[in-house]
Amino acid sequence: MNKAISTPIAIIIIVLLAILVGGITAWQYGLFPEISYQKIHFPKSEIILEELEDKTLEDKSNVKSIIEDRTIETMTAIKDKDEEKLSSLAHPNKGVRFSPYTYVILEDDLVFSADELSNFFEDENIYTWGTYDGSGFPIDLTPSEYYDKIIYTADFLNAEQISYNRIIGKGNTINNTFEVYPDSIIVEYYFSGFDLNLEGFDWRSLRLVFEEKDNVWYLVGIINDHWTI
Repeated sequence: MNKAISTPIAIIIIVLLAILVGGITAWQYGLFPEISYQKIHFPKSEIILEELEDKTLEDKSNVKSIIEDRTIETMTAIKDKDEEKLSSLAHPNKGVRFSPYTYVILEDDLVFSADELSNFFEDENIYTWGTYDGSGFPIDLTPSEYYDKIIYTADFLNAEQISYNRIIGKGNTINNTFEVYPDSIIVEYYFSGFDLNLEGFDWRSLRLVFEEKDNVWYLVGIINDHWTI
């Protein structure tokens, strides 16, 4: 009697174990083809490689050694409001374009010739330099007011970080500077922030754009950048 009962039970147990083992095996092998984790990480790896490649190109081209003295000279002139010096540093044909934000608008951003820069701070005319982020109101200022409110809003000559042909400050505005100035050297003077309570949202950058003419690097652009709405 006991033997007759135990045999079916044993068979049931064996079948259940076979199903269980088979299910576990199928479940395990079913996971192996899924490589979504690797796929998710591939783009991140590519981005890191691109950044490293940019840095490598920057080092190989010796951009810093080419432009460092020139950009210090230019930033010193900007800080000191030295109009005559700025005039001599400006591109003789293209002048200097002033961009209040990182997205350079060729049709709207004002361009001052080298001669006009020699009288930049004495010029009392009100110009429209663009529109304010968020409000959309026009940036109507004299050159001197534009300098105080937009250009030199921090001691950029003694910036926290300086980069050569590499963007540090990145917000939510498209940066098209290398498209607009494809054969240039762009030097960024960057502060990561000033008020700890703002957690870095008050970062600021001032970028100087240089282009070469007759083996001389001239200033062609002054670009301001910060976090925008």
